[in-house]
Amino acid sequence: MRLFAAVDPPADEVAALTAALGEPLPGLRYVPSEQWHVTTAFYGEAPDRVVGELAERLGRAAGRTGPMTLVLRGAGTFPKQASKARVLWVGIEGDGDELARLADRCVAAGRRCGLTMEGRSFRPHLTIARARKEPVDLRETVDALSIFAGSPWPATTLRLVHSTLGPKVHHETIHEFPLSDPYQA
Repeated sequence: MRLFAAVDPPADEVAALTAALGEPLPGLRYVPSEQWHVTTAFYGEAPDRVVGELAERLGRAAGRTGPMTLVLRGAGTFPKQASKARVLWVGIEGDGDELARLADRCVAAGRRCGLTMEGRSFRPHLTIARARKEPVDLRETVDALSIFAGSPWPATTLRLVHSTLGPKVHHETIHEFPLSDPYQA
């Protein structure tokens, strides 16, 4: 079962970003806007037997993390050189330290369940599109989106998501956890 943990932007912010993107660009495969999310941990293929324990650990991680205010702002690419882009993304700002702590907790939950986790540092972003085959020159698009700034929104939940790949990618929420740090008042 292919799994990840994520925080989602609200529908009004998705709509504002969709409007700012304009017409689709050739050479890109766009992520459907209803699947936009901020990945806090990618678990990859995980055995079914791990799901319960992972959900329990993610619930504890969410319970130790307070709600946070996030903002969609600016854009960039992976790799960083926009003239040879494979991924177009929009940045996440706001309570970045709290979001990074949540991501660390989500990664730790996977490790404690025996999953092999990537060693990359957390870079909060929302993936918009991926190159179909060859890298795409997205310098103009990144420049145009560099001024994009959404409105602040409250992130109040964490989701554990099952992702099914294929001609049409499907995301199914397995568990949803409230962010509710008992030490924040």
